[in-house]
Amino acid sequence: MTKPSLGSTMRLVRPAPNVLGFYDGRIDGVRIWSEEPNWLDDGAYTLGICTYAIVDGSHALVYDTHISLPHARYIRRTLEEMGVTSIRVVLSHWHDDHIAGNEVFKDCEIIANRLTAAALERGRVDIEGGNPPIKPLVLPNSMFENSLSLTVGSIPIELRQVEIHSRDGTVLLMPDAGLLLAGDTLEDSVTYVSEPARLNEHLVDLERMAGWRFDRILPNHGSLEAIEAGGYDRSFIAATETYVRKLLACRQDPDLAKQDLRTFGADIFATTATEYFEPYEAVHRQNVEAVIAANGQ
Repeated sequence: MTKPSLGSTMRLVRPAPNVLGFYDGRIDGVRIWSEEPNWLDDGAYTLGICTYAIVDGSHALVYDTHISLPHARYIRRTLEEMGVTSIRVVLSHWHDDHIAGNEVFKDCEIIANRLTAAALERGRVDIEGGNPPIKPLVLPNSMFENSLSLTVGSIPIELRQVEIHSRDGTVLLMPDAGLLLAGDTLEDSVTYVSEPARLNEHLVDLERMAGWRFDRILPNHGSLEAIEAGGYDRSFIAATETYVRKLLACRQDPDLAKQDLRTFGADIFATTATEYFEPYEAVHRQNVEAVIAANGQ
C-alpha cells in the first residue's frame, strides 16, 4: 500500500451541534510518516486521533492543532470556508500530537494553562528536533491557572485544569450541551501512561472529574464510530480508573503484569464504553513496564 500524504486521510465528523471533529488514522496497516518508530504514527495515527472545533457563526475555538501542519491547514480551511473569521485555540496539554499544527494558528490567540506553557518552553529543543520535528514550535500566547470561562459566539465554555495522563491537562466543558472534550485524560482502548510515578494523583482527578455534570465525552484518541455517534458515556471514566488501579496492582502481582491487554482488560471492555483495539497491546505493554519501573519513586 502506498503511504498516504499527511492530512489526506482526514475525516470530518459532526459529533454534536456546533462541534466538528477532525479524525485521522486507525486505518488497518497504514502508517503515514515512517515505518521506523516515531511519535506521529505510534502515538497518534495508528491509534486514531481526533481534534475538535466549536463553531458558532463567525467564531470558532479549536481544541488542539493536530499532528502536522497539513492537518492544521485542513482544519483552518474548513472553518474559513464555513464563514469563520475569528479563531482561538486551546491546547489540551503539551504532547507533540496535540501541538504540531500550532504554526498554522500563530496569528490567533493560543490558550494554555501555565503548566503547558512551561512544559513546551522546557521541551522546545527536543520537540523541534523530534521525529518528525515540530519546527518552529509556536508557543501559547494566553495563559490561565485552574479554570477559565469564555464564550464561542453565544456558547459558554469552561476550561478546567486536571492532572490526568499529564500534569498539565486542560479539559473543555460545554455545560449547556452536557459535553466534555477530554483531550488525553480518557482514551479508548486504554490510557497512555506518560507519567507513571503520578498515577495516584491521576486517580484523584479522575474521581473529581466524575463529580462534574455532563452526559457525553469526546476524547482525542478513540473509535471513529463512537466519536461520530456523539461520543462516549460516563462509564469511560470508570474504565480508566479501573485500568489505572490494575496497573498499580501489577507492582505486587507478577502474573497480572504478564497478561496481554485483551485478558487484562476483559472485565473493563465487557462493562464500559471502551472497546479492545489490537494496536493498544503495545501501549499496554509499555504502560506495565513503565509502572513497574517507577515503583517506589
